[in-house]
Amino acid sequence: MQGRIVFLLEEPSMRVLLDTWLPRLFPGWVAGEHFLCIPHEGKSDLDRSIPRKLAAWGISQDRFVIVRDNDSADCVGVKARLQALCQHSARPHTLIRLVCQELESWYLGDLAAVAAAFGQPKADTPAQRKRFADPDAWQKPSVEVRRLVPAFQKISGARVMAQHLDPQRNHSHSLGVFVSGLCRLASSMGYQAP
Repeated sequence: MQGRIVFLLEEPSMRVLLDTWLPRLFPGWVAGEHFLCIPHEGKSDLDRSIPRKLAAWGISQDRFVIVRDNDSADCVGVKARLQALCQHSARPHTLIRLVCQELESWYLGDLAAVAAAFGQPKADTPAQRKRFADPDAWQKPSVEVRRLVPAFQKISGARVMAQHLDPQRNHSHSLGVFVSGLCRLASSMGYQAP
C-alpha cells in the first residue's frame, strides 16, 4: 500500500463525515495515514484550489478525489469543468464525485441512520421511506433533514451521521457512485476494498 487518498472537499461538514465514516468503510484506515481530507470554504474556494494543489502536491503516490455538491446544476457540465481543471495538472486521473444535490441527500437515503443518530424514530417510517425513495431528486435535502430533525446542524450532524450511515441500505445513487469509485481507487492503490 503506497500513497494516500487525498479528498479535496467543498465544505468542512464533508470532512467531519469522512474522517469518521471512512475508517468504518475501510477497517484499519487512519486519517492522515491512509487518507487526508482537505475542506474548502465553498465551491469557488475549491475550484481555485484544485489546479494549485494538484500541480504542487509533492507526493507522487497520493491519489486525489474531488467531492462537491451539485446543488441542482448541470451534472455533466460541472464534472467537465472540474475535469478541465485537473487536466492541466500532473494528475489528470483525479476522481471527481458530485453529491446530488447536497450532503444531506446521503442522509435522506438512509433514514434508519437518521433515526438512530438523532434519536428520532419517526424519521424512519414506511411513509418517510416512500417519500424519500429518491433522495437525490430533492432540490434542498438540507431543508428536509431539518424537518425530520429540527435541531439539525451541519457539522454536529455530520459527526453523528458518520457513525450510522450504511451504504448497503442507502438509497442515494450519488452515495453509491461515490463508494464504488472510492473502492476501485483504493483497490488500484493496493488497499483492500470492503
